[in-house]
Amino acid sequence: MQKSVILASAAALVLLAGCEKAEAPAPTDTTTTEVPVETAPPETAEATDPATAPHRFASWAGKWTGVEGMYVTITTAEPGKYKLEMQSDLDTKGTYDGEDSEHGIRFKRGGEDLSLHRGNGEDTGLKYLAGKKECLIVKEGEGYCRD
Repeated sequence: MQKSVILASAAALVLLAGCEKAEAPAPTDTTTTEVPVETAPPETAEATDPATAPHRFASWAGKWTGVEGMYVTITTAEPGKYKLEMQSDLDTKGTYDGEDSEHGIRFKRGGEDLSLHRGNGEDTGLKYLAGKKECLIVKEGEGYCRD
């Protein structure tokens, strides 16, 4: 009795699905004891190359220039991570680990938590960068732009 109700319900679903303009998936026959076929698992993040893994700010990779020889070169590392090579003032040159944050790349320099975020030349507060459209800013008086 129960099998006939299930089969009748399945038949009704097939008929109703055939009346639809859009294709609907066929109903599953629950009366068989077939074992579902295993599929290969998708590639995991561990299996992907860190250099090609998605990064929130991957388009920022490359060299950005500031004033008086200042610069930042951004390279992607493992997913969500970056390497920042910076000459941030005349006396401070170093490499810093960065990571994705809500508005930019967060990093620590000299014990200070900082962030590179998008802006323009005027936002840097630096006369030399005024008029530039594509810039990254650390703080007022420290910014880097692309020509």
